[in-house]
Amino acid sequence: MSIERVGVIGAGTMGNGIAHVFARSGYQVTLCDVEQRFLDRALETIGKNLEREVAKGKITAENKIAALKRIAPALQRTQLSNCDFVIEAATEKFEVKAEIFRDLDRICRPEILLASNTSSISITRLGAVTKRPGEIIGMHFFNPVPVMKLVEVIRGLATEQDTFEMVRDLALKLDKTPVEVNDAPGFVSNRVLMPLLNEAMYAVMEGVATAEAVDEVFKLGMAHPMGPLSLADFIGLDVCLDIMRVLQDGLGDPKYRPCPLLIKMVDAGWLGKKSGRGFYKY
Repeated sequence: MSIERVGVIGAGTMGNGIAHVFARSGYQVTLCDVEQRFLDRALETIGKNLEREVAKGKITAENKIAALKRIAPALQRTQLSNCDFVIEAATEKFEVKAEIFRDLDRICRPEILLASNTSSISITRLGAVTKRPGEIIGMHFFNPVPVMKLVEVIRGLATEQDTFEMVRDLALKLDKTPVEVNDAPGFVSNRVLMPLLNEAMYAVMEGVATAEAVDEVFKLGMAHPMGPLSLADFIGLDVCLDIMRVLQDGLGDPKYRPCPLLIKMVDAGWLGKKSGRGFYKY
């Protein structure tokens, strides 16, 4: 099956980045969200990021204009019915994603592959809410999507080999590096990363060190380009909390218990960089 038009659900940080890389690679993109202001903001962000690539000599000004013309904003999911591939990049909550997949299963042609950009939620469970579990797969991009090379390609229990191969090849066409991962809470990236961030939060909560000191230890001692608490702010503390809860529920081990300080900060609306305050002020 030839993929020419790609649907992206969710115009936030991940969704607009995914739309950016598909459009830059020559695909027609339908970018769908629930409010026009989200779509307007996404298109503005994509334009700025493409312009940054022009300034760095990665693409031409003509490439930028052509990529933007390939992106069609949409407020109704029914506008995705003519897409050859659809990827969901909505909030990291199973109930939200399940509702989207049920709807896509109804809207899209039976042979169309449906992917999730989830960073932790079970692909098997998402597949089970549809009538096409063999065509459901995880395609987990990393932030910032236009820059980061890795894509975790996650098989659900029912995911067909043809589905995996098509999505693996699609990632290669986007100039990404696909890594095959089986379905498990947090997959590889967040199963390892999130407990690290969570433990760094415990170190701050327990007064072992300040957030700045914890980050300096990792930047200078482990050669990390960004400390764990800066990274948590960048990801979004609400997203970190959602993933820790998926790990705790899915693996049943108390070592994945979210740090109480993280819960308190999210309750306060301190979500990191996107809200202007997290472990740091922005």
